[in-house]
Amino acid sequence: MRNWMSTAVGAVANYTVVLPIPLLSNRKTIPRTSPYLISILTPTRRFLSASSRPSSFTAHHNFSDYGYGEDGHCVTTSRKGSKVLLKGMTYPELQKWVQSHGYRPGQAMMLWKRMYGNNIWAHHIDELEGLNKDFKKMLSENAEFKALALKEIHTASDGTRKILFTLDDGLIIETVVIPCDRGRTTVCVSSQVGCAMNCQFCYTGRMGLKRHLTAAEIVEQAVFARRLLTSDFGSITNVVFMGMGEPLHNIDNVIKAADIMVDEQGLHFSPRKVTVSTSGLVPQLRRFLHESNCALAVSLNATTDEVRNWIMPINRKYKLDVLLETLREELSFKHNYKVLFEYVMLEGINDSNEDAKRLIELVKGIPCKINLISFNQHSGSFFQPTKEERMIEFRNTLAGAGCTVFLRLSRGDDQMAACGQLGKPGTIQAPLLRVPEQFQMTVGSSA
Repeated sequence: MRNWMSTAVGAVANYTVVLPIPLLSNRKTIPRTSPYLISILTPTRRFLSASSRPSSFTAHHNFSDYGYGEDGHCVTTSRKGSKVLLKGMTYPELQKWVQSHGYRPGQAMMLWKRMYGNNIWAHHIDELEGLNKDFKKMLSENAEFKALALKEIHTASDGTRKILFTLDDGLIIETVVIPCDRGRTTVCVSSQVGCAMNCQFCYTGRMGLKRHLTAAEIVEQAVFARRLLTSDFGSITNVVFMGMGEPLHNIDNVIKAADIMVDEQGLHFSPRKVTVSTSGLVPQLRRFLHESNCALAVSLNATTDEVRNWIMPINRKYKLDVLLETLREELSFKHNYKVLFEYVMLEGINDSNEDAKRLIELVKGIPCKINLISFNQHSGSFFQPTKEERMIEFRNTLAGAGCTVFLRLSRGDDQMAACGQLGKPGTIQAPLLRVPEQFQMTVGSSA
């Protein structure tokens, strides 16, 4: 594990959660009677990390789940036993592991290609044709191929597929595959079970955070997508980390999973076609830009701190000016690289002419593209989507100022597969935050 992931333990209401130290700055004392687990604390607001503790809440913090090679690198093992999860290893790690069992590096490459390439996407020993018999026996005794179990697939009217997976600890995650007429099919992967960010417009945020996904659990979503749906859609070319969770809150496993996805001998996604999205965790964003060649998306969604503090509480820790200045600074060192700004349009909240003008000023000096996203409604939400005519006007204002801007309409919303609709909150949910006074009438009229 990298140094930044040194951990601290906080106990709440007799529950224990292990948290990354960078997210615990300015920590306040939490009452023992609190029914919530806290992951991010600022001087003005506590952010929900999880609802009441599920029976398996601390599973991902059980350090017996991890094995360490001679070089100190962490290798994830199956929760069911001591077997190594093969899809949790990069190729260099796999090669060392294979050699540690007395086999030559060539066997590791053959195994890698059968797991990720050659249209095999192997899920068990029987699919490893051409490998040494003794090597296959060693794998059956020491390795696990699958980190996920397929639960069900839902098909939306527009052809979008929502895939539900069961994890070893019984928790459920959702993955979405979005076909496109232009020959580009995208798999939208989850990085956490739930999310700690509590964005007010996002259904996943209502869940709180249950746990991070391992690198193997992230990678296997893309493997399953190709294995299940390539015959229906053709090649799956793009990956977006825009499913359940805040990817950069789980940065170690996300960077590792992205590295596995872009390996030229394996899944071979282009780094430019693997996009990791963030709500604005600035230190992790900086680290991602230094360590990964994959694309970055920033979920912006507001043009003032007052509005963003409300709809995206992470803004109380990392203000707009800090976030955007970090991007200006970091992108000045990257060649031919553009960040994607995502802007979910909420009627009467962030879609005015003044918002459009402020957005133009905010992104000046940042190489970028802007996606205007239609808000997707869900149970308990008091927001309304901006009307399409208004979205077009907003887009035209941005385009007229020289911005590269696109409209992104809903896909899969009739199966709760669209942006911001994934997950299933429990009976105890993340808190809805106080509505700023100037928006109370707008919110009240839509409630």
